[in-house]
Parts: sequence; structure tokens; C-alpha cells
Amino acid sequence: MQRPDWSPETIDVERPSVARMYDYYLGGSHNFAADRAAARAMMAAVPEAPLMAQANRAFLRRAVQYLTTAGIRQFLDIGSGIPTVGNVHEIAQRHAPDSRVVYVDVDPVAVAHSREILAGNEQATVVQEDFRNPERILAHPDVNALLDFSRPVAVLVVAVLHFVPDDDRPADVLRTLREALAPGSHLMISQASDDGRDEAQRAEAEDVYQRTDNPLWVRSRAELTAFFDGFELVEPGVVWVPQWRPETPESAENAEQAVFLGGVGRLGG
Repeated sequence: MQRPDWSPETIDVERPSVARMYDYYLGGSHNFAADRAAARAMMAAVPEAPLMAQANRAFLRRAVQYLTTAGIRQFLDIGSGIPTVGNVHEIAQRHAPDSRVVYVDVDPVAVAHSREILAGNEQATVVQEDFRNPERILAHPDVNALLDFSRPVAVLVVAVLHFVPDDDRPADVLRTLREALAPGSHLMISQASDDGRDEAQRAEAEDVYQRTDNPLWVRSRAELTAFFDGFELVEPGVVWVPQWRPETPESAENAEQAVFLGGVGRLGG
């Protein structure tokens, strides 16, 4: 296939990427045939897959709006994926023009395209790094050029943790991040959950993602809540993402179909 200008030569366009699959679910254009095939396989196993992505993006929008209202002006979005309509910097800077945003992703396509759309925006940048390397993220010169960790920062870990197995100790990663934050900082998390889903559906979804560069690792509400250790959960706590401060009662109906659980926590002190 012909490689588009935005795709680095180093990536394997024949192997599906979860970032590009997510872009496809959201109606984006930064995906390849292999990504679309894997996404369609996922949709056959879990027909709600596009709804999951869209509900998660809507949760991101509402939560970032809440954070700006709470006075947050610094955002560290880890596992940001490929930017599409409704990015963190667009939402935050619309509500608070002085907001500063650092995106972090391990996918070179996500990083390359982020650099392209952020050109000229001096209050937003992107770095290529893995969630599992929090010390490297926190020490990165581009992160520290934009964010002041002596002041409150919102750390966003959205639609990421279901690609991080327990063996990689995600709780320890989140603890390292928390220890670098000033009081008043926030943590925002969402991830796919198997609560209420039968074993056959779970196995079929996991099989699809085993063929990508990021196998799936779903968790329960209790497991996700435990990731907020050290933070005070903001109401309504950890819920299906359409139930997190919905704009209308109707938008929270059948919320479990979104498959994603999410929440926001505040660091006291």
C-alpha cells in the first residue's frame, strides 16, 4: 500500500494498532486497512465498540470541562492516541485559554500526527514515551518545559489501562505519578470493564486484541477504583462513563453498553 505523508517509515502498516483502531471508531482518517479489519472484527465480537469509543470521548470532554472549572490549567494526557475532534487542548483552551497540555503516547503515528496538528500552539506539545516509564515521562525536558509540577496538574489516563497487564504493575506507575503531583492535582481514568459481560463475549473481544500490538486486559469496578489510591473521588465516583456528570438524563440511559468505567479523583493536602 502507498504510505501517507503522516505515517513514519518505521511503523508496520500491516499490524493493527489500537490507537489507529480507536481513530477508526471515532470516524477519523488516520488508520490503515489492517486497523480497519481488526476494528471490524472487534465490532463483530462487541457491536458496541464504536459506542464505547464515542462515550469515552464524551466523558473526556465533560471531565476536562469540569477540571477547567475546578481551576486546573495544566494537563498531562498519557496514552493520548491519535488526535481527532475533541482533543484535550481544544477543550481546555476553549474554556481556559491559558491551559497547557502535554500529550504522551508510545505509538509513533499518534506522536507524528500530534506534532503536525500542534504546530504553532506554544501551549501544547507531545512526547513519545510509554505509560510504564513514569520516571522518564516526569523527567522529559519537553514535559518540564510546559508543566510546573509545583502547581496542580491533571493527569489523564484515558482508555489506556486495559492495555496494561497486572504484571506491568499499573498501580505502581500511578503511585509514582501521584507522588510527583502537588495538592489540588487530579487523576482521570477510564478503562474497559467486564462487569456484566458474559465470558464468551469477553473471550471473543480479547482474541481480537491479541492480534494487535496491545492485548486487552479488562478490569472490574473495584479494581479500577483501587487505582485512585491516595485521591479523593469526585462525585459520582467510578461509574459507567455516560453516568459521569451527564448533560441530560437521557444520555446516561443504558450506560453499561458503553463498556468503559471512569472517574476523576482529587489529591488533597
